[in-house]
Amino acid sequence: MQKLCFPEYQFRFKSSENKISIFDRIRKKFIVLTPEEWVRQHTIHYLIDHKKYPESLINVEKVIKVNDLTKRYDIIIFHPNGKINLIVECKAPQITINQETFDQIARYNLALDADYLMITNGLEHFYCNLDYKKECYTFLRDIPDYK
Repeated sequence: MQKLCFPEYQFRFKSSENKISIFDRIRKKFIVLTPEEWVRQHTIHYLIDHKKYPESLINVEKVIKVNDLTKRYDIIIFHPNGKINLIVECKAPQITINQETFDQIARYNLALDADYLMITNGLEHFYCNLDYKKECYTFLRDIPDYK
């Protein structure tokens, strides 16, 4: 797999039926290794190991309803009170992050009301903070560490 703009992590792999899988420490199971999953697993390790978010507050690949459409988000981090702190949208490294990508995560956020958004393809990372009172967002250099 391609080297990404994340720190190096130790992953568990297994091979079965000519497919390689990677262990997801949140879902507690092996997932078929695709380029997007490679980015997702690096992001999960980054959030836990470097930003210190507890595993217990992280949810991966769950279904949500957005305007009566069924969608699936990549990663969500909750506050201890259940409110959503961060939504992460992961793309494969060859996917360019563009306005369409931002529109996708913005649609998800209509249903989720997160404080922060993160978009990554493993090579580029974009972070923003949402201010619902002023109806605007601010791009950040990084997301805050867990408090």
